[in-house]
Amino acid sequence: MPKHPRSSFQIGSRRIAPGARETVDLPVSVLSDHTPVTLSAHVIHGRRPGPVVFVSAAIHGDEVIGVEIVRRLLRAPNLDNLKGTLLAVPIVNTFGFMNHSRYLPDRRDLNRSFPGSPRGSLASRLADIFRQEIVERSDVGIDLHSAAIHRTNLPQIRVSPGKPGAMELAEAFGAPFILTSSLREGSLRAMASDMDVEVLLYEAGEGLRFDEFAVRTGVSGILRVLRKLDMISGKGVTRPRAKPITSVSSSWLRAPAGGLLRTYRTIGEDVAAGDVLGVISDPFGEVETEVITDEPGLLIGRTNLPIVNEGDGLFHIAAIHQKDNPEATIDSLVAQLDADPLFDEDEII
Repeated sequence: MPKHPRSSFQIGSRRIAPGARETVDLPVSVLSDHTPVTLSAHVIHGRRPGPVVFVSAAIHGDEVIGVEIVRRLLRAPNLDNLKGTLLAVPIVNTFGFMNHSRYLPDRRDLNRSFPGSPRGSLASRLADIFRQEIVERSDVGIDLHSAAIHRTNLPQIRVSPGKPGAMELAEAFGAPFILTSSLREGSLRAMASDMDVEVLLYEAGEGLRFDEFAVRTGVSGILRVLRKLDMISGKGVTRPRAKPITSVSSSWLRAPAGGLLRTYRTIGEDVAAGDVLGVISDPFGEVETEVITDEPGLLIGRTNLPIVNEGDGLFHIAAIHQKDNPEATIDSLVAQLDADPLFDEDEII
């Protein structure tokens, strides 16, 4: 027996023994019909010491891809001998999730409400609970997101500037693209940065939709990060074959006119200056306006909605080095995920 046995892990009023796993319900509020609402976290507390990592999803209630990623992650056999502690929160914004909405009932964006306050709005109170019970106990976080409804994102990791540790973890994650993006006031990532907690933000797919490529990339990426942190063994966890494409800037190409949009290009494609990415027509077919990009780059997001107004964001383009080959990088990742026994036809996880 070790001289200094590993202590239990406390969250809320619960204590999780070493080698145990348990779902803990943290009280948040009570709905108007007297239904209680909780923040539910699944805690895996390893027998051996190591970092504390949180994985969160559905901070925006309509971003369901992250919920499926967490569900599959928790079934991975790699977690049976975990070092350290994993806090998995598949649904942070329960209110929005139940209502298929990005926001809380008061129309506030939870990811603009951190660090929160126990005496503030509903969003502020939920943010405060998540900060105290999850972020303050953690060393590293992985926050899972998708594009909003009617938009889709290429699987990507976003990291804060000046965070070399986060960039190492992002490269280990193995998504095809990494974007260094500035912090937004009130966001989980900004709050965590102030608390010296490294957070990776994973963006992939579309709101209220499943995307198998995005889900598989997310599950395998989280396992790779846990391996990088020496929390799980390398058995069955493959390293990415292709180095991710990186960028430090991106911008939206917006609709020059309103009408019906026909798109010619999609996420994961590189574009050159002067390329026509789509055409907007008026309903009578009398006027057609080409959507032309002024700058080269990689399409990392786009609208899926054919009805557009002037000024709507249509294509999200990231600046990349000319020597990068996005198509080869994405094809390599797809082939690797298809061959991974973790995702066979019987769905091991």
